[in-house]
This record gives sequence, C-alpha cells and structure tokens, in this order.
Amino acid sequence: MKRFILGISGASGQAIGVKLLRELLERNFEVHLAISRQSLPILEQETGIKYGSGTQGEKALRGGVRGGKLFYYDETEMSAPIASGSFRTEAMFIAPCSMKTLSAVANGYASNLLERAADVKIKEGGKLILSPREMPFSAIHLENMLKLARLGVTIAPPVAAFYHGPRTIEAMVEFFAGKLLDQAGIENNAFKRWRG
Repeated sequence: MKRFILGISGASGQAIGVKLLRELLERNFEVHLAISRQSLPILEQETGIKYGSGTQGEKALRGGVRGGKLFYYDETEMSAPIASGSFRTEAMFIAPCSMKTLSAVANGYASNLLERAADVKIKEGGKLILSPREMPFSAIHLENMLKLARLGVTIAPPVAAFYHGPRTIEAMVEFFAGKLLDQAGIENNAFKRWRG
C-alpha cells in the first residue's frame, strides 16, 4: 500500500485538501493527515465539516469514501511517525498551504508537526508539493517559493483553468486536486484533460 502525507494548513481553499484526501483514499492509499489548528474554523466555514478527533471527524472528512487507511495527528504531536526521516512515504502535500506555513518550511522553522514533516521531506530529498493559497503574492511570498523551488519542492498554487469547461466550484476543486495528483505521479481522471 502506497503511503502519503497530507497537510492542511490555515488558508482558504480547504475543499482542495478534502478532495485530495478523498482521491488518495479512493485509490486505497495510506494517508497520514496533519491539520493545523488554524485551519479547523476555515474548514467548517468553507466545507461545512466540523472536524474533531475520533470516528465522527474521520467520517466527515472521508465523505463516504471507504477505502484506504487514514491516520490523523494533532499539530503538537512532534513524536508522530511523520516527524522522522526514517518514516518512508511516496510524497507529501500541503493543500492549501498558508503563507505562514510556506515561510516556516522555506526557513526551516518547524514549530508544529506539519512544518516538521515538510522539513523532513526536504532534508531526506523526498517529494514535497505545496499549494500556496494567496493572491496577490508579495515579493516575500515569491522569494520563499523560489527558495523552495530551488530545493526541489513543487510549487503548485490552485490556478484556475477554463479549457475543460468547468460549470461548478466542485469542478474547479476537482481540477486543482487532479493537478496535485499529477505532480505526485498518481494516475487520475479528476478533470478533463486538454486534447488539442
């Protein structure tokens, strides 16, 4: 079973992280989830999911997806497996990625589990995919993204495309999630691809 880390930080675009989680679980992958505390009220506001630990919280995030294995860690659990370089995974996503989290990752400031797991991915040379959610980007944001890109981190902001004729917000979210899966080399049909 392939294993992934998914971080959801406190930025708008929580539906992208939830959709990505469900796509990973539908493929019967093992997902290790770290949600920042700042993201919880945004998650509820944007998706209606009132997340708490335990069965009800997992059920709400899964949204009916039965496959895969889901492990959840509080951001304070610095002894969690994902905090160690010896814990092997295929890739790590942070979607959405707040500018605070992006800055922490870019500068090696691992003050919570989500940031530590990303720090570990960089030091171990693993695949790290960040979906920064802000607009417009300041020079500070761009410098942090450039620093990370030069280290091999994939910067994949949720930039809209219209060639596939999206008619709903859900179609846009599917497009964003599909593009993130592409970056991890995961086959998917989450969106209609350009045919020329």
